[in-house]
Amino acid sequence: MAQLQEVSVDDLKHLVSNRAIEGETMLLNMGPQHPATHGVLRLLLELDGEIVINCIPDIGFLHTGVEKNMEAKTYQKAEVMTDRLDYMNTVGNNLAYCMAVEKLVDLDVPPRAQALRVILTELQRIASHLVWIGTHALDLAAMSMFMYSFREREQILDILELVSGQRMMTTYIRPGGVWRDVPVEFEGAVRDFIKIFPKRIDEYEALLTKNPFLLDRLLGIGVLTKETALSYGVTGPILRASGVDWDLRKARPYTGYEQYDFIVPVRTEGDNYARYLVRVQEMRESLKIVEQALNNLPMGPVRSDNRKFVPPPRSEIGTSMEALIHHFKLWTEGFDAPKASIYSAVESPRGELGVFLEGDGGPKPYRIHMRTPSFENVGVLPELAKGHLVADLIAIIGSIDFVLGDIDR
Repeated sequence: MAQLQEVSVDDLKHLVSNRAIEGETMLLNMGPQHPATHGVLRLLLELDGEIVINCIPDIGFLHTGVEKNMEAKTYQKAEVMTDRLDYMNTVGNNLAYCMAVEKLVDLDVPPRAQALRVILTELQRIASHLVWIGTHALDLAAMSMFMYSFREREQILDILELVSGQRMMTTYIRPGGVWRDVPVEFEGAVRDFIKIFPKRIDEYEALLTKNPFLLDRLLGIGVLTKETALSYGVTGPILRASGVDWDLRKARPYTGYEQYDFIVPVRTEGDNYARYLVRVQEMRESLKIVEQALNNLPMGPVRSDNRKFVPPPRSEIGTSMEALIHHFKLWTEGFDAPKASIYSAVESPRGELGVFLEGDGGPKPYRIHMRTPSFENVGVLPELAKGHLVADLIAIIGSIDFVLGDIDR
């Protein structure tokens, strides 16, 4: 775990300019926490007056050893830990992990479960962007926006609770499908959200998009060029705001995304404002995907019938001794996965979320490693901050929208 320590002169020579060593510029610690971040981050700033000369992120304060802990559990039991990584994208984390397990053991997923996965992950994407737009606006003194965006987010969390029993840590998506079918109230709840949300996005834009105070804080601030974005490996809205049309849902479709009609918002300016516009448009596109999936939601099972990897339906446990034994053995011993390694990735609200999974023939993964988007995205912060005011740094941090739990693990 990273700890705050006194930095020696020799250490500083590798981090900051000679002007800082000679006392011409000032070194300032921002953090190890700050309201513009999701989590705990320390920034070592080198300042010339109020101008940022250098910015060095210091991560690791939330490190919990999730990946190694997952390796000590069976494939089913390890999934609950994925919810705790990017806690703004819990359903998406479940999807990335389950897709990796399914790829490793060659497990099928029924069409109805695929459609439900799309609906819930896109609702989760909208909820994540709502947290972003509310907190980002709050950092820039637009206080009412925070309450409005969380009002709509509550509707999405109610839907997640309806299908899973949990508002955030759902673990609803499971290897081979989903936990159980959605209740009868599900379609009505989603359609109610689809009906009201376009007008709510219009309200957000009426408040923010042409607001002169917001434009002063965002236009031309934190510019990230296409070349720099690619060299740092950033993904997601940040990359698309810098002119790169790359979204895994289009580039490498998964979970049936090739069936849906939507566009990938792209801007070329690469500044804070472009990142704002991309995310607002992404919410509109996600809503289109949700509506299409709901309109064409197929009937049928929501879990694979491959009983080697998937527990029997709960309805069978009370009437079948074989089903009860099967359920008991799967949840106590797990299932054996082949000795092989795979990589599977999804498009999270922050970019490419990948899972490297290696099996050794037993019921526990030999190696799990997450390729999380926030890690690369926070790495580009020094490039965005240089030459700007300290006050601009708050807007830049917010525009990146990283989650420290997604970074430290």
